Order: sequence, then structure tokens, then C-alpha cells
Amino acid sequence: MLRFDHVIRDPVHRDIPLTTEELRVLDTAEIQRLRSVRQLGAAYMVYPGAQHTRFEHSVGSAHLALNMAEAANGVRDTHGASFGGYDEQEIRVIRIAALIHDCTHLPFGHNIEDQVGLLPRHDIPERFAGVVNKGTELGRVLSDLGVREEVLAILSPQAAPGGPPPAHWTALISGTIDADMLDYLARDAHFTGLRLNYDPRILRMFRVDRRSQQLFADLGSRGYLKESVLSEIIRCLEARYYFSERVYNHHAKIAAELLVAKALESALEEGALDLATIQRSTDAGLLDTLENISLRDAERRANLATCLSSLRSRRLPKRAAVFPVYANEDIQHQLIEKYYGGNRSSERGEAESKLSEAASRAIGRPVPVFVYCPAPTMQVKQAKMLVQWPGETDLYPLSHFSERTPRLADLEESYMRMWKFFVFALTDSEEALEAVREACLDVFPGAVNLLQSGAEDSANRPG
Repeated sequence: MLRFDHVIRDPVHRDIPLTTEELRVLDTAEIQRLRSVRQLGAAYMVYPGAQHTRFEHSVGSAHLALNMAEAANGVRDTHGASFGGYDEQEIRVIRIAALIHDCTHLPFGHNIEDQVGLLPRHDIPERFAGVVNKGTELGRVLSDLGVREEVLAILSPQAAPGGPPPAHWTALISGTIDADMLDYLARDAHFTGLRLNYDPRILRMFRVDRRSQQLFADLGSRGYLKESVLSEIIRCLEARYYFSERVYNHHAKIAAELLVAKALESALEEGALDLATIQRSTDAGLLDTLENISLRDAERRANLATCLSSLRSRRLPKRAAVFPVYANEDIQHQLIEKYYGGNRSSERGEAESKLSEAASRAIGRPVPVFVYCPAPTMQVKQAKMLVQWPGETDLYPLSHFSERTPRLADLEESYMRMWKFFVFALTDSEEALEAVREACLDVFPGAVNLLQSGAEDSANRPG
């Protein structure tokens, strides 16, 4: 039986018990780094309380993974042979995997990787293999504990020499609704001050199918649909959408992180910084590294200095134009093809130069302009979780029943309609912003800007 000899007091879940092995994992340099990597990147510039880090989120995820596993075991022990569960060794490995699941995250990573595509994603096999190899402190501790390959298999099945683990292992921390998501929803709500909670009984909704070894939610009760269970699942997905809209994709957060991305882009283009260095960095450490980098190219050097000084003083770029997908469906694909990703920096730079020239002519001084083109998927949390629908003999993804659950179909559509192409300008002059808007007509022909003049009155103030 696992011995929980240590306790961490957590503001969200209260006391969280830990084993001595888990403390060894937490005390490695790779996990201690996460104490200085904010969970929500630059969201603290909008929600000042959002200072929580990936370290405590990792601890919370391990705690909820245990709760979910124990709930599944309770069903197994009371409802017979059709249900499986988790033995002590499985729980040991899964909890350690949950503790380190964010070890590859970069400072401001979701913007740098997912939203602007400047660097490859944190969860690709090469990134995990690099952080948990036997040359790192974390890798050595995992090897000493005899769990390195199993943990790696959970976090990145493609990187594991022994192949993928049982499906119900990975589903606890990388499913549609999992320990990771349930922790960050509760934690983000607590530290942003947004009033949003899910019912904790959702932790008791999960079962392990003994035959297929899949984790699923049972939506039936005596042959009929238990609407309260289905509603709670959808409410969690709606909560994530709510945070995506209010926090994760807040335009001021995007503007702040765009300054980091543009500074980083200048350093990467000149070879003054590499992924390995960024991987070892904290939030403050990355900014300090960028502050002290010496670039040869004068234009890149000036761009770097402008971005960092603006970020330090919270002088954020303002929206000059906004092109939402619902007004630009015909050309969204063209915009993404031309402006999204690390390999499109020259195209973005050309557009930014033209728009900057227009603004500078209007007010007689330089105006930096930034183009922001996000990925087309907008990090949609699709309803892939398996469910047992009443009357069905097999397990299916919840999305299979979208026609029977209109709220689910509406939610998936809402995620896709969240996509917006932005043009930001680092100026307080409405005249300059108007000049950029006018220039957008030529730079992005056919694109429909829905931002009206004067819309930035208080939009970028701390919230």
C-alpha cells in the first residue's frame, strides 16, 4: 500500500498527501523550475491574481488522478466483474506521471507553441524524451525508482521503447476530462477570481471497462439516460470554453505574450537562442536572457528592445484591427497559410512593415505593428471521452452523440468560431490606429475588420 508520509497544503484542494518517492521527483531541478513558470503565462497582466504556477498545478493533478482512480476502484469492488480498476503499482506510476506531465512546458509556452507556432509543441515525443533522459536529474530519479519507461509511455507513447500503456492509464491525465483539466479549471478560477465551479462528484463518474481497459463515463441508470451525469460533463467542457474566451484568449494577454514571441523570434532568427536554453528557463529567466542578448542586426536589436521595454512597463500593443472567422470564413485558410507559424516570419514581417509605415506617416514617428495569426484549431477540447450510452452495447466517444446533445454540438462550433486574426499597434494615437485600419484594406484584401474606431478606450487596462 502506498505510504503518504508528507502533506502539502494547497489553496484549491486543501491537504494533498505525497509519498517519499513523489517528493524525490518534485525536488528535481526540472520540476522545481516549474515553480517559476506561471500556469497562465501573461494572464496576470489582466487578472493580477493569476500568479499560480505549473508546479502546484502538477501536484493538484496527481491528487485528482488518485481520486479518480479510487472512484473507479470503488465501482469495481461493488458492481462486479464487468469493471476494472487500478492496482497500487499502476496508481504509483500514474501519480508520478501526473506530477511531471508539465515538465516540458516553456515560459509563455502556449502562446509561443500553440497560438503563433514559433516552436514545436511541448508534448511531442522528442521534448519528453529530452527532459526525462538519463542525463537529467529527473530522468535519473525516475530510473532509480524503476518507473522511467512506464511514465514516459503515459506522457508520450511514441517515445516509449516498450510501446503504449493501457488506455485507462493515459486517460486519467490526458483525456477529454481528466485530472489535468479538472485541476486547472478549479485553480484558474480560484486565482483569476472568476466564479466558476464544477461539481466534485464528476470525479465519481468514471469507470474502467475490464474487457477493453478503457476509461469511460457511464451515462445510464436502469436503462435510461442520466441527464445529470451528461449535464455535468458538458458543464466541464463549457467551463473550459468560458476560460478560453475570458482568460486563455483574452486580447490583452495575447498582446503581452505577442511581445515575448516577437522578442524571441528576433533572437531565434539570429541564432542567439536555442530551444534547449528556453526549455531550461523560467518566466523571469527567459526575459532576463533576452534582455542580455546581443544581436548583430540593428533592426532585430531595436525590435527586441522595444518589445521588452513595453512588456516591463505594461505598455501593451492595442488592437488596430480584428478579423474574426465568422466574418472571414472565405479567406481564413489563406490567412493561416500565409501568416501562421515559425516559417512565416518573413510574410508577417512584410505585412507589419507596410502597416507600420502607414501609421508612422500619419503621426510622424515610428509605430511598431504586430500581426497575430493563431492556429486554426484554437486548442479545441473535443469530446473524445468514451461513454456508455443507454441502449448501446459498445463504448463510443461522446461526440458520436452530438445530434442527441445539442449543447455539445453548439460548444464545438463555438470553439471554431473563437478564431480571430489580430493586428496590434504599439501606440496610444487613435490617428495611428485608424491609419493601420485603412492600410489593412490593401495588405489583407478581402478580409473584414470588425473593430470600430475608439474601441480600445479601456480594453487593455489591468482587470
